[in-house]
Amino acid sequence: MEQRLPKRSEVPEQLTWRLEDIYETEDAWEADLKKSQELAEQLAGRAGHAAGSAAELLETMKIYEACIKTLYRVHGYAFMKHDEDTAEAGNQARFSRAQAAEVKVSEKIAFLEPEILALPEGTTERYCRELPDLGYFEVTLKEIVRQKAHTLDTKTEQLLAASGEMAQTPRNGFGMLQNADLKFPSVKKTRTADGVPAEDEEAEEEIQITNGRFVPLQMSPDRALRKEVFEKFYGRYQEFIHTFAALYEGQVKQQGFYARTRNYGSAFEAAVTANNVDPAVCDRLISCVRRNLDKMHRYVRLRKRLLGVEELHMYDVYTPMVQDVEWKVTFEEAKELSLKALAPLGEDYVNVLKEAYENRWVDVVENEGKRGGAYSSNVYGVHPYVLLNFNGTLDDVFTLVHEMGHSMHSWYSSGALSFLDSEYRIFVAEVASTTNEMLLLEYMLEENRRKQEASGEGNVSLPAERAYLVNHLLESFKGTLYRQTMFEEFERKTNEMSEQGEPLTAEALSELYLELNRAYFGPDMVSDPQIAYEWSRIPHFYYNFYVYQYATSFAAAVDISRRILKEGAPAVERYKEFLKSGCTDDPVSLLKIAGVDLSTEEPVEAALKVFEEAVEEMEKMQDAGRK
Repeated sequence: MEQRLPKRSEVPEQLTWRLEDIYETEDAWEADLKKSQELAEQLAGRAGHAAGSAAELLETMKIYEACIKTLYRVHGYAFMKHDEDTAEAGNQARFSRAQAAEVKVSEKIAFLEPEILALPEGTTERYCRELPDLGYFEVTLKEIVRQKAHTLDTKTEQLLAASGEMAQTPRNGFGMLQNADLKFPSVKKTRTADGVPAEDEEAEEEIQITNGRFVPLQMSPDRALRKEVFEKFYGRYQEFIHTFAALYEGQVKQQGFYARTRNYGSAFEAAVTANNVDPAVCDRLISCVRRNLDKMHRYVRLRKRLLGVEELHMYDVYTPMVQDVEWKVTFEEAKELSLKALAPLGEDYVNVLKEAYENRWVDVVENEGKRGGAYSSNVYGVHPYVLLNFNGTLDDVFTLVHEMGHSMHSWYSSGALSFLDSEYRIFVAEVASTTNEMLLLEYMLEENRRKQEASGEGNVSLPAERAYLVNHLLESFKGTLYRQTMFEEFERKTNEMSEQGEPLTAEALSELYLELNRAYFGPDMVSDPQIAYEWSRIPHFYYNFYVYQYATSFAAAVDISRRILKEGAPAVERYKEFLKSGCTDDPVSLLKIAGVDLSTEEPVEAALKVFEEAVEEMEKMQDAGRK
């Protein structure tokens, strides 16, 4: 029988998110869509007298906040409805209308920042002293002033805003091609009983490959199946590789266009500076990881030995190095595990998690047309939402706590701050999510240690379980600190190529990606030709230099989680202060609240030391197993 994906209507309600918490009816959404445009018109009517006095500026900023808050709610609902089923025409139309509304609002209010910046230097600070109520908007006003060198005249700002809808085409096109149009072939998988392959041919089941199922299938102990899935999956991307290249080049060119127009030296500088981060932070990350590639290569050699293969291929990357442990988890078990693992963060933290699980903040399983991957999306004044594609693996449990980390960051920030101040920077966005992952891993390792002490030598499965968990830690480092830095190098180099006038052809992009893959994985890995096309399936390449922040956040999270477990309440309180800080300071300064200083290489170096120690532990377990 074929394991087809369910249609959206076939998914049990308790496994879907309840978007009615945002809008109970379509009419309510339509009303807010209209309201956002009316507020934008009201704001546009203040052009020329938006900031002539402290009182004028206060009234202007109140309308501005109301407009943007309404628009975010409208867009959030449309965005998530779209991702439930990207092929559904009504969802497509609603999302398109929301995007168009964003562009219209941006165009109408484009006068605001230039008008504020036209004020004499120090005026906004003086206004805040004169009218204390204006202090509510002080963070936003400071940010506008900070970007003065890259803010243009009103006419140009309106023109750039009007181009926004067009600029979304590469990302939208990629999403539709990957999630709605791209269909993968099926593979035959032999069902097993108690880990033993069934001999009856009728026990074979046909499974359709999907973006959501790719990694779980690559984790299979069946190497022939992994190879077949790998080749068929990337073969499908290869068929459309020129289209993917055209879409990616469009994304890179629009990033370059906006950077040049706003007087930045490069698209990278524009993206990083907009987040109020020194570009040197990313430069230090790459140089530090490059210096430590020997640790990654040592891990690859270990993987090769543990899998017992003459050649290690890219389709061997995801399968656990510990082959005699299969860790399947139901969603109910995953929720319980998350509550126990995150208990060190306090009762208030755990109670919000329980509320999320009980009141359908999470969309759990994959269905036809559903967007792949996972994310958290906050709706200020309502609550955060989480999209998953849960397949019952241990990785899916880590994905759950990862996304709930994002949601809890949003929950604390939204509860402590105004709408505008609560929107934390992308640079720190992955810290809370990865801290949750590290706490889950440490909890599971500690539980395993306790069980081993209690059982003595009686339970031979426990050392294998520990090895499985250490394997997961190694995979986290490989997939986040190393892989995301490799992604960043690809993104940096492709943008530089475009800025130098080089065309981003499918051949050039694939050749560069293959070269980077070989450098990062080292000589003990066979970089199969199909891996050259992996760049074409990475949605984050359309997020404008997002990926390096996974790596810096991972390093910060390793530090924070260890402080929490070692110091207890004082570290938890500092961490929660960070979670409540939104965008009230630059991201590097905010992380210092939690005790992490990313203005140096120390957090990355320290994290890589943890990786090296984990490799050593796995090597010792391998040696002990041989005796």
